[in-house]
Amino acid sequence: MSNEETLILPNQLGTAVLCMPTNAKPKACVIVVHEWWGLNDYAKGRAKKLADLGYAAIAVDMYGHGKIADDPKEAEEMMNTASAEPEKLNARFQEARKLLAQHCSVAAESIYAVGYCFGGAVVLNQARLGTELAGVASFHGLLETDHPARAGNINTKLLIATGGADPMVGPDSVAAFVKEMQTAEAEFHLMSFPNVKHGFTNPTSTEIGKKYGMPLFYDEHADVTSWDSLLDFMR
Repeated sequence: MSNEETLILPNQLGTAVLCMPTNAKPKACVIVVHEWWGLNDYAKGRAKKLADLGYAAIAVDMYGHGKIADDPKEAEEMMNTASAEPEKLNARFQEARKLLAQHCSVAAESIYAVGYCFGGAVVLNQARLGTELAGVASFHGLLETDHPARAGNINTKLLIATGGADPMVGPDSVAAFVKEMQTAEAEFHLMSFPNVKHGFTNPTSTEIGKKYGMPLFYDEHADVTSWDSLLDFMR
């Protein structure tokens, strides 16, 4: 069981949803970053799922206004707008990290970060910035960057789960990411699921993919396997 609370980030940066386990000290603390749709029920549900398993989790709104996209065009516009202001993205992440550290009474570097799709890119970029975290996990996240990590930049271990048939994160992107991480001397584990497309952890992906003609498809095996790997990663 868990408790859920909406928190206001300082300096009008937006909101975050904190999910805490009840009657137990958290096993670990986790920041959850949403897909390009915004901080919707899926992202909040992942945070709640972690809290039900004994983790403290905070799902942060990286768009800062509580708006959720209704279609891919709107989602892309919102993602591009947010990505054009990296300072605000970083500020929202750091404020959520501080709030979670305060609620859990732990050091900020003891916190994990988990991201999905757009959120995967957000948490990976935190690793590239050298943010002190216990670990970073990206699920069907975007891997490309204009600011690759250099040797010694990354101060955390990484878990990457991607679909082998995901055209949004194709073989070239994966190969470039692996080369980047090797050059950066980072500790990382890459999981690639054959014939699996984008959004494989989200049960609504198949319906949305069909509706908008997008390569989105939920895959139960990839979802369960990558989730179990995340739990192992945080143990």
